[in-house]
Amino acid sequence: MYVFWNLLSFLIAGAGIAYAVHVFRQIMQRDQGDEKMQKIAKAVQDGGKAFLHAEYKVLAIFVAVVFVLLCLGKEEQYLGWKTAVAFLMGSTFSAGAGYFGMYCATRAAVRTTQAAKTSLGAALDIAFKSGTVMGMTVVGLGLIGITLLMLVYHDEQTNFANFVLGFSFGASSIALFARVGGGIYTKAADVGGDLVGKIEAGIPEDDPRNPAVIADNVGDNVGDVAGMGADLFESYVGAIISTAVIGWSLVPTTLTGDAHSSAMTSLLLYPVVLSAVGVIASFLGTFRVKADDESKLSAALFGGLIAASVFLVIGGALVTMIMQPQPLHDIGSTAAPVSHWMVYLSVVLGLAVGVAIGKVTEYYTSEKMAPAQMIAQQSQTGAATNIIHGLATGMASTWIPTLLIAIAIYLCNEMAGMYGICVAAVGMLSTLGISLGVDAYGPVADNAGGLAEMSHQPPEVRKRTDSLDATGNTTAAIGKGFAIGSAALTALALFSAYKVEAMKEAAKNSQAFSLSLDDANVVMGLLIGAMLPFVFSAMAMRAVGKAANAMVEEVRRQFREIPGLKEGTGGEADYARCVAISTQGALRQMAAPGLLAVLAPILMGMVFGKAAVGGLLGGATVSGVMMALFMANAGGAWDNAKKYIEAGHLGGKGSETHKAAVTGDTVGDPFKDTAGPSINILMKLMTIASLIALPLFA
Repeated sequence: MYVFWNLLSFLIAGAGIAYAVHVFRQIMQRDQGDEKMQKIAKAVQDGGKAFLHAEYKVLAIFVAVVFVLLCLGKEEQYLGWKTAVAFLMGSTFSAGAGYFGMYCATRAAVRTTQAAKTSLGAALDIAFKSGTVMGMTVVGLGLIGITLLMLVYHDEQTNFANFVLGFSFGASSIALFARVGGGIYTKAADVGGDLVGKIEAGIPEDDPRNPAVIADNVGDNVGDVAGMGADLFESYVGAIISTAVIGWSLVPTTLTGDAHSSAMTSLLLYPVVLSAVGVIASFLGTFRVKADDESKLSAALFGGLIAASVFLVIGGALVTMIMQPQPLHDIGSTAAPVSHWMVYLSVVLGLAVGVAIGKVTEYYTSEKMAPAQMIAQQSQTGAATNIIHGLATGMASTWIPTLLIAIAIYLCNEMAGMYGICVAAVGMLSTLGISLGVDAYGPVADNAGGLAEMSHQPPEVRKRTDSLDATGNTTAAIGKGFAIGSAALTALALFSAYKVEAMKEAAKNSQAFSLSLDDANVVMGLLIGAMLPFVFSAMAMRAVGKAANAMVEEVRRQFREIPGLKEGTGGEADYARCVAISTQGALRQMAAPGLLAVLAPILMGMVFGKAAVGGLLGGATVSGVMMALFMANAGGAWDNAKKYIEAGHLGGKGSETHKAAVTGDTVGDPFKDTAGPSINILMKLMTIASLIALPLFA
């Protein structure tokens, strides 16, 4: 049965990839507009490709070094060539998913603009299909990699899932650099373009006179498509693999022979098969996303997510009935195994909490809701009050998601122990095929609006793309909420896996291991771990500031030195120079935050031991979840407060209120698109690095 379930999941994952390719071909067959539209679109496409090529060359060096180091490890310590190959696969698959998703998005945007000439529904269809390509590619490649490795490495004598952890390590490494690098790129262009273009020069967003406009559109794709894809790819595989690692340790010890083998198969492969069901559920949910009316856009996208969730609940019940995963509540427990229906309820609870966090995030960030509108009203008295209220909104937005995550952890633990908490994370991410599609649709809509403005399309075209973009801002915020919630549960699942493996390693060496708060090393680790997300965020924010400063100076220089550019009566902007500034800034500044995540836990473990690392991981998870929620929601609220004013409220575009809101949005940009989402990866990458390097710890 082990081979059967693996092959079935592999085939479903392959079908997901095939569907993504099919949808991509459908998009490419659509009309891409006139020659001017195609010229602008090609500049964005070339800029995105150039950045990813440059970024991947740098990352290839990192991957090669880590690959060699892993090969030097001992197989009995779950290192060596098996872990190294898994790491290489995870890195390659993550980079491939991000690249293909961005390749599709940059080509879908111009076709979305052209379709908007006809109807809102036609434009939505192309933009959402582009997001679906990203979503299905991520889940397809993630599952294919896991099932292949679990087939090849299968050995009932050792916990071979520890070798597969290398796949998650590779995915997390690429994700962090892609998120940080893409975030620095996009926000340097966005902040620089907004400060000089909107505030100083008084020209509209996406105006072709602004030299940073192409770099800004490229940034949407490398940050919010390629970066977000890599981010959720590593969450997805991390949740599945950590559940398998825990499952191995929770097989009832009283079982022998075929009964033991069957129990192990069900616990190891339940998260894999459940994720395969999620691929089918996501595919079915995509057919629910249709709308011809602006007022129905949000309902159509959220309706697709709900439909996929319902299909997952039904399919998950069938899988649970057949596989009957029955783990021990705790390692070494002598009590009866947990009922498989308790495991199933944990999955449903994780899924429900993910959707609930998404809706809470929507409330705090949508321009149709009170929090963002209140920030807009505060902008009437200047940028300072806008920023004060935005910070307060971000802080206040943490309490409901935190309570939801805490309740989910408590209930899942009561129902199914550590395994319940792990599968809750899998449940939350199982419909990633569509939830990422809903998220990745936003940057395509944003780029489509930019293309409409730059190519001087009729007003009704820009109105339709603006409707898609406004909804995209909300869906992006929902996606970020989903990512943070899943990151919290996945980080806890990985932390549980670390604790299990640390206990085994300590017992092997006749050492004591405890994570008690009476241990000074644990408390020291907690404090240092809680500090790391702040230091990491500071590094990311400074990086954006440095790159944005260079962009501001360049845009000012071009307005000053190119005759008639600012007035629109003379020369053409040098877009390529701004693209180069964003690229160079991102590549220079992304290394330090990435290395911090990998080296901090390893150095802590080598100097102070396993317990100190346990404290470090716990502290980083707690403060990281708070920081990620605060920064993502504050940034989203600032952005949509600006959008609310631009829709004609409180003075509209060009007013002093609007200028104050633009200033707030420039503060929020690196919050929500660079530092905030990168913290999700920081939490998990630190834990995975700790798991991989555990044999080296004192």
